[in-house]
Amino acid sequence: MDARHDYRVGLEWTGDRGEGTATYRSYGRDHVLRAAGKLHDIAGSSDKTFRGDVERWNPEELVISALAQCHMLSYLHVAASNGLVVVGYSDDASGTLQQEGEGGRLIEAMLRPVVTLADHHDDADLDRAQSLHGRASELCFIANSVAFPVHHEPRARRASAPSLTGL
Repeated sequence: MDARHDYRVGLEWTGDRGEGTATYRSYGRDHVLRAAGKLHDIAGSSDKTFRGDVERWNPEELVISALAQCHMLSYLHVAASNGLVVVGYSDDASGTLQQEGEGGRLIEAMLRPVVTLADHHDDADLDRAQSLHGRASELCFIANSVAFPVHHEPRARRASAPSLTGL
């Protein structure tokens, strides 16, 4: 099915400290992202390295978050389509930014999804759950849109298995 979907987001810079951008240090990087129909705005800034507010989301975190969300949603679809009952899903995603002169770019992302299957699944289902991450990656709109590799270190477990640490 070919279809086109358009998305619109509003951005408002809120970092004017009375001098505008008179100097690099005179302005704040704070801003607010909004979208029609959303319950909450997103308070954004730049990374602390670039004089931003660490309590606000930065663009790089939002890109990594979008990759993790998209992979999860694609994975849940693939799991349901393949008869796997997922009862839990978490991720500890990360990304790397490489500075190049005054600019830079994200050079890679790592997703570490942990999928929890219902207890009635067996070891073969756990193996299948692992393998379905490849298909989820193929279907992820965001991963298909970025110009850097998105790696995966998935794990699968049954609901009755001991909790995984480090998340």
